[in-house]
Amino acid sequence: MGKLLEVRVLSSAPADVLRSRLLTELGFCHGFNLRTGGTSLPPFESLNLGRAVGDDPLCVEQNHQRFAVAVGYPLGSLYEASQVHGSAVCVVDGTAPVAQVRTAQADAVVTAASGIGIGVRIADCVPVLLANSHTGAVAAIHAGWRGTVRGVVEAGVEALLAQGDGDPRRLTAAIFPHIRRCCFEVGEDVAQELLLASPDADVVDRTHAKPHVDLAAIVIGKLSALGVLATRIEQVPGCTFCEPARFFSYRRDGQRTGRHLIAIASR
Repeated sequence: MGKLLEVRVLSSAPADVLRSRLLTELGFCHGFNLRTGGTSLPPFESLNLGRAVGDDPLCVEQNHQRFAVAVGYPLGSLYEASQVHGSAVCVVDGTAPVAQVRTAQADAVVTAASGIGIGVRIADCVPVLLANSHTGAVAAIHAGWRGTVRGVVEAGVEALLAQGDGDPRRLTAAIFPHIRRCCFEVGEDVAQELLLASPDADVVDRTHAKPHVDLAAIVIGKLSALGVLATRIEQVPGCTFCEPARFFSYRRDGQRTGRHLIAIASR
């Protein structure tokens, strides 16, 4: 008896995503995927969007199709970069091949071009989406603790403002699920680096055996210092580490786990 061949048909069913109320009100197509609603098998189940974590490439492609449908950008038009926990920004206009841009080392992607999506991958770090309500330009920022210290938030905002009128009061920011202070335990050296990088002194919790740091508070402090209005900064709830049913977490599960994406399209 011959082998039974497994046939998988690429699916365009929408993915399970979280959205920002503020960005939705402004009319920006965007989303952050939950780990549910995809096709990947354990340990990547099920909506893994990371291409380099060891998952079946066909499953990852199916998941990207579902995510594109849910967010609302054309399939194959999502621009990502090679993330290195630094502060470099990749500004795209939609003319370069998507695969080529993926090789560029950057932790923020910015565009003012219509008809494409931009995004960054997440598995604990702070994901930030920014949009200019006046020009329609957008940014996606991957703010791990190293990138936060190195100034990726400032670099991303600066690059986004350069695509428009330069007025930070027109920006709206949404911070999506990441490892929260309840679970982000670090050594004293890392706590000190983050404290020195923060505009807010109340970001380190020392009531535990080791310091716990509030990365979102640092990012919000930086956005406020750059001129983004407090009323235009939103936190979408969720902790990647302590909610395994909803989120992937590198710190909890190690390398063999999935990746989330935040993505946004220029308006």
